[in-house]
Amino acid sequence: MQMTLRFLGATQEVTGSCHLITVNQQSILLDCGLIQGGKADELRNRDPFDFRPDLISAVVLSHAHIDHSGRLPLLAKQGFTGPIYTHKASAELCAIMLKDAAMLQERDTERQNKKRAKNDLTPLEPLFTQDDVDQVLTQFVALEYGQRFAVTDDIEATLSDAGHILGSAVVELWLGQQPKQKKLVFSGDLGREGMPILSDPTMIEHADLVMMESTYGNRQHRSWQDTLTELKGIFANTIHKSRGNILLPAFSVGRAQELLYLFHIYAKEWDLSRWRICLDSPMAIKATQVYVNNYPLMDEDFKRFTRLSPGQHPLLSTAEFTSSTEESIELNDIHEGLIIIAGSGMCNGGRIRNHLAHNLARKGTDIIICGYQALGTPGRLLVDGAKELTIHGQSIKVDAKIHTIGGLSAHADQAELLSWYRHFVGNPPVVLVHGEPDSQKTLLEMLSQDPQLAPKKGIIVEKGNCLDLNALPELVWVPS
Repeated sequence: MQMTLRFLGATQEVTGSCHLITVNQQSILLDCGLIQGGKADELRNRDPFDFRPDLISAVVLSHAHIDHSGRLPLLAKQGFTGPIYTHKASAELCAIMLKDAAMLQERDTERQNKKRAKNDLTPLEPLFTQDDVDQVLTQFVALEYGQRFAVTDDIEATLSDAGHILGSAVVELWLGQQPKQKKLVFSGDLGREGMPILSDPTMIEHADLVMMESTYGNRQHRSWQDTLTELKGIFANTIHKSRGNILLPAFSVGRAQELLYLFHIYAKEWDLSRWRICLDSPMAIKATQVYVNNYPLMDEDFKRFTRLSPGQHPLLSTAEFTSSTEESIELNDIHEGLIIIAGSGMCNGGRIRNHLAHNLARKGTDIIICGYQALGTPGRLLVDGAKELTIHGQSIKVDAKIHTIGGLSAHADQAELLSWYRHFVGNPPVVLVHGEPDSQKTLLEMLSQDPQLAPKKGIIVEKGNCLDLNALPELVWVPS
């Protein structure tokens, strides 16, 4: 029985999640995400797929973030006609996020083609369009957590809460038939224990192979209490001592809702009533409504808090929602007293770029970076201490104060990754994906050094590597 796992994305990097499983001539994908980062990274999205899309039987999608879902419209455009299995909340969020991604593709391609026309170059086509998104959305199959379902004749799966964003899932896969059946567990992106709004990640006990993310495999996040104290200090200093605005580049799904919740809870303690808070992201506004509509998925603390504040929903009470372009532009004329939450989280697109252009050079401005910043992104440049940033073709001096708040991350840190793996019985082999090389190397060392934790085999894969799953618990490579 043929049974292989091929790694095609998020290998020694944190975006472009895509993994190909083949059992008895039928192939499925785990995720099909966009590569994000600098220009060179993003151009790789135009490379041909490493497989024939029309021969893929199905996709199992771990969650809605674009680095996991963003190439699904392209997959369908190039011939994939099968189902896309995911949690129902992920399906709702993908309807928002993929349409936004198509809009950005079309707009960016139009801008590039104007430059190409001046140089007599052949115009480019968008990676995918709104029509492609409309098509792929018809292929989504919405599921609940804990629901075991048949992906193909020889593959079954179950989704469990990963606690990363709304609808995010740990994927359990049963491959082949007894007595040679193998179980693969894919972590997707793992969330953190004790974070607001969402439940903690689900712990899984049994697997023949664990494929685990490693984004923060080489570091610990600040404690939740220390993070709140740090945020309180930033707001206190800016509100009472500085004269400027506070900008929070935020991922539209997950981070934006978390910030809204914190602003609601701590509005009085942080003295936020003296400032105007704006959620300036059409996609984040739509995503927030999906969170509101999926109340049963929230953790018990969120539900308890909501019951204690009837008529005052924690995600809708504090901020103004600035949907229109005109409303967003008006904010550029305000030089102090604004707290702006805007996408994109890595500062490589969206309305945050305009707000950075108008505020970066002001000494009274505070920029709060509160999420992972991929190599090559403007957000990463700011975190690394850039003195200037190029926005819309103009070089802008960085006089604003840059704060990096790691404790707000939606990804598990090193200790939490080790804890999640510790729940597996029998120390199954582990493959590390979705992480930069230094992070993966450190995490693998930590796994190996603990005699009670050390997996039977731990590896870091390169793109194109292919495992023979019949050989588990040994990890045997097969020609790709």
